[in-house]
Amino acid sequence: MNTLLGLRETEKTAFFIDGANLYKAARNLGFDIDYKSLLAKAQKACQLVRASYYTAIQEDRDQDYSPLRPLVDWLDYNGYSMITKTTREFVDQQGRKRYKGSTDVELVVDMMLMADRLDHLVLFSGNGDFKRAIEAIQAKGVRVTAVSTVKSSPPMASDELRRQADNFIDLADLEKFIGRSGGPASKRARTEETDFEDEYEEEFDEQYEDL
Repeated sequence: MNTLLGLRETEKTAFFIDGANLYKAARNLGFDIDYKSLLAKAQKACQLVRASYYTAIQEDRDQDYSPLRPLVDWLDYNGYSMITKTTREFVDQQGRKRYKGSTDVELVVDMMLMADRLDHLVLFSGNGDFKRAIEAIQAKGVRVTAVSTVKSSPPMASDELRRQADNFIDLADLEKFIGRSGGPASKRARTEETDFEDEYEEEFDEQYEDL
């Protein structure tokens, strides 16, 4: 990889970040994303039109605080366009309160709306459901790069998405460029977590069952 994400100085480029999918991929690889560094490097390497981050947020009537809120607020104030959606509450078969939420539709609609103004689209997701959208965007002459990982257990990137994208970059290969120092150990290596980390990971890994 000669340049970060294959970015080119002359190309109008946009980032579309599937927040939950990227978070789980990075956590399975054992590091956190340095979003400040990612944005700064991208702005130097290409004509970055927009960096959009998509995520569902839990709204629990029994508590006013969401573990995702600090990240969402920081990204919103530091150059990212935030697209959020409130989760739906339900009770599972064991009587436990659970939440469902997905911003896939919003992400696809925005990609299609912006495609005519772009040369290069970078999708941070391994979700195979985006295959048809990528195909339609490529038909408009836009180059599409997908970022996820097949080096985690289980792999986070579908074969369909990898084959459809013009370029696939494994997130593991980006750690030295956009990994945040002092990030978490991998799930297999972690034996102790703070309360915040436990709640934060649970909000992604367990509550958003549509992901």
